Amino acid sequence: MYRFLLSRRWAVITLVALLLIPAMVRLGFWQLHRHEARVARNALIAHNLKAPPVAFDSLSTPGFTVPGDLTWRRVTAVGTYDTAHEFVIRGRTEPGGSSIGYFVVTPLVLADGRGSVLVNRGWVESGADATSYPVVAAPPAGRVTATGWMRADETTASSGIRDRGGLPDRQFKLIDSTKQAGRTGATVLGGYLELASSVPAAGDSPTLLAEPNHSDIGPHMAYAVQWWLFAALVPVGLVVLARREEKERAAALAAAAPVEELAAA
Repeated sequence: MYRFLLSRRWAVITLVALLLIPAMVRLGFWQLHRHEARVARNALIAHNLKAPPVAFDSLSTPGFTVPGDLTWRRVTAVGTYDTAHEFVIRGRTEPGGSSIGYFVVTPLVLADGRGSVLVNRGWVESGADATSYPVVAAPPAGRVTATGWMRADETTASSGIRDRGGLPDRQFKLIDSTKQAGRTGATVLGGYLELASSVPAAGDSPTLLAEPNHSDIGPHMAYAVQWWLFAALVPVGLVVLARREEKERAAALAAAAPVEELAAA
């Protein structure tokens, strides 16, 4: 019985199964680590969103790279909007929708003279002509207090968006404080402020972006459990397959026995 397990075919089947088990276990731990990272990220975002706002320029300086623990930190900036250097970011989705348009980014020159902060004032729809600058409502004039969330400069690696040139005037693909400083010659603090509210409030303004969803943990834990179940089922599958083949071989031998007896008679 089960001598067929010593065949080359079964040696290959067993080898493949033995390779699949650790691979599936590792995939399960990979999904577990993604789950843990998502939970930690959500906890950090929730903490930063609840924290009292602090001045943007107390955290950032020109060329500053916003670390992960400061992303979505509530911040404020006081100053005057520099509409002459306003620009838009192409190919961005409407909050809660599927329409593609632009983010409107306006530098806010700080009242304390430490430089300017890029403020993402929200989303506007694209017009019929993608080569023309979209219609954008002007921000409040005079001294403004902008409150929102600190965000890191966008890169191709972090966003998956390729930063290409040759775009119409004042239109870009990524929000990058360092590049904007190089284009304008102004002192720009690293990162940018994603606007939530302002005083005074703007009347007709771009659509503000919503705060991030920090309650969704994703399906990674379920995927981890699935991979581990698959790994556990591999040896069970081997046993079932071997027993089935043994029964088929036994049935074939039993069917051949009468024929051999008749031939002998």
